[in-house]
Amino acid sequence: MNRGRRATLVPTAASLLLMVACSGTCRSTPPLPSPPAATSSVSPGSVRGGGWVTYHGDRTRSGVARGPSIQDVQRAWTSPALDGDIYAEPLAIGSRVITATENDSVYALDASTGQVVWRTNLGTPVQSSTLPCGNISPTSGITSTPVADPSAGLIYAAAFLSPGQHELFALRERTGEVVWHRPIDPPGMDPLTQQLRSALTLANGRVYIAYGGLFGDCGDYHGWVAAVAADGTGPLIDYQVPTANAGGIWAPSGPAVDDAGNLYVATGNSFSNGVFDFGDSVIKLSPELQRLDFFAPQNWAELDAGDVDLGSVGPVVLAGDRIFQIGKEGVGYLLDAGALGGIGGELHAQKVCGGSFGGTAATVDRIYVPCTDGLVALAVAADGRSFSPLWRSATFNAGPPIVAGGVIWTVDLSDGALVGLDETNGHELVREKLEEVSHFASPSSAAGCLFVPTLQTITAFCSTA
Repeated sequence: MNRGRRATLVPTAASLLLMVACSGTCRSTPPLPSPPAATSSVSPGSVRGGGWVTYHGDRTRSGVARGPSIQDVQRAWTSPALDGDIYAEPLAIGSRVITATENDSVYALDASTGQVVWRTNLGTPVQSSTLPCGNISPTSGITSTPVADPSAGLIYAAAFLSPGQHELFALRERTGEVVWHRPIDPPGMDPLTQQLRSALTLANGRVYIAYGGLFGDCGDYHGWVAAVAADGTGPLIDYQVPTANAGGIWAPSGPAVDDAGNLYVATGNSFSNGVFDFGDSVIKLSPELQRLDFFAPQNWAELDAGDVDLGSVGPVVLAGDRIFQIGKEGVGYLLDAGALGGIGGELHAQKVCGGSFGGTAATVDRIYVPCTDGLVALAVAADGRSFSPLWRSATFNAGPPIVAGGVIWTVDLSDGALVGLDETNGHELVREKLEEVSHFASPSSAAGCLFVPTLQTITAFCSTA
C-alpha cells in the first residue's frame, strides 16, 4: 500500500503544448502578502553556493552534502506560511531555496532570510474529496520533489491539475517564469488512481517521472515510469510495471541512476494472487525505459499478500556497483547492480529494523537507514558483498536522513523535531523542535545550513561558527 500514498514511444497531444508560455493556467506572481520570516539572533549572512538540485542531493540518492562542519546549528529563519502543505524536499540553488506545495505552487525563497523571492502557481489542484481514496488533504497538487538543472537555469516540477491530469512544467530558476509545460500521463493510465509522490529525476537529457497509487490501494493502478526530453520536445516514453494491478512506485526518493544512466526503481505490493508479476521488486531500466534486470525477495508472495511493500524506500546506488534496498519488512538487501539476481538473488540480506520508509543516505562504506524504531548505520564490507550493523540510535520514527557537516540529520516524524546524530556512534547531538511535519519529511543542506520542511513553511538551521 502507498503510505501517502511497457517501453513504448507514444506521440501525444502534448506536442501541441510544447514550448509555450502558460495561458491562464499558470502564473508567476510577486510574493503573497504574509508575515515576515521569523528569525533568531543567528544570521546565516549571505548564503550562496547552494548545490542541492535533486532529492538527496544527487541522482544516486546518496544524501551527502559537501561543505563545512555544521555540528553547532541554531535556527536562522522560518519562511512565511506558504499556500499549501509541503511534501517535497527543499532544493538549494545558488542563493535560493526552492520548494513546492499541494496548491500547485513553486516558490523561491532567499536562502539568507527565508523571504519569498517569487511564487508561480501552475494551476488549480485536485480536490482530494474527488479522489477514490488517499490521505493528502484538502488538495492534491505537487507532491514529488522537483529537480533543477542549474546549467540551463531551469527547475522542473510535476503538478496534479484539476479535474485530474499530471503535467510537467519547466520554470526559470531566476524568475519563476514558465518556459514550457506538457501532459505526462501515459496512455491507458487513470490519473485519478495514480499518485506522483516519487521525486523527479534528471538524467540522460530527460526528466523521469515515477507513479504509484493512492493510500488505500483503490481502483486500477500500476507502477509506471515516464520520461520526456529536458527541452520538452519529442514523444513521451514510458514503462509500465506488468502487474495485474498495483505494484506502485511511490517512495519519495524516486528513481536512482547509476554512472551508465540506468535507472533503479522499487515497487510495492501487487494483487498477484501468488503469480509473480514484478510487485515487491527492484527493477533496472535503461535510459530508454527498457527493463534490463530485476530482483525480488524469496518471500515476495508473502510480502504481496501482507501489504509489506519492498518499495516503501527507493533504491540507493552505492560505490562498487552495488544497490541497497529496504522496505516495510525492515530487511535490507545488498544487490549487484550488474546482475540483480532475479528472485532471491541478493548478495546479502539481513534484518535491520522494524520497518523503513522514504529514502536512505550512503557514503563510500556506510548506509544510514531511517526506521520506525530509530536510525540505523550499516557498515559495508570491504569486498562489497555484505553489510553489518554499526550502531542504532535511540528509538524514534526517523525520516529520510542526510549526511552534512559531519553529522547525520533526520526528522523525528512523530515528535516533529530536527535531529542530528553523531556519525561515529549514533548519539544525539542536536534536537530542535519543529512545527508539524508531513509524512517522510527530509532536510537538505548547502553552504553551512540545513533547510527543513515543516507542513507549510521552510526553516533554516545554520552553523554558529
